[in-house]
Amino acid sequence: MEDSKLSLIVAVIALLTSIFTLVIKNKPQSKPTADDSFLTKPLRLQAYERLVLLCERIALPNLISRVSQPGLSARDMQFLLLESIKQEYEYNASQQIYVSEAAWNAIRSLRDQNLLMINSIAKSLPPDASASELNRKLMEAMMQEEKAAVHTFAADTLNAEAKKLM
Repeated sequence: MEDSKLSLIVAVIALLTSIFTLVIKNKPQSKPTADDSFLTKPLRLQAYERLVLLCERIALPNLISRVSQPGLSARDMQFLLLESIKQEYEYNASQQIYVSEAAWNAIRSLRDQNLLMINSIAKSLPPDASASELNRKLMEAMMQEEKAAVHTFAADTLNAEAKKLM
């Protein structure tokens, strides 16, 4: 008896979910008017501008030169680099509502690639390594990946979309 009640409840929930999904999908979408476009265009352009700046700020060469301090250990430098990337990303996370999914994915990929590269290279260093050793290894890795750099792809994606908007 309990199994049949449970099956009935699951069936009703599935039916209601299906109906709800159909109603949402078939709901007419409102098209933006000329006024909407006029009002949102400056916000969207500003979002692309901020994300291009984010892209430049978390590019490893720029980031290393900005946060590097003499006498740091590799682990301290790793922490500073990771925290800087996370803070920059979080500060600009709201901009994703103004840009395309492809643009935001490019930014997210850049963040993820940089975090992964920093952690991987830092892990490969001896525990007593200096920040300058970590920085050198990071720059060497960046030079090897220059043609396929996610930074370049993200910046190009943002620039192309901003130009289409203008």
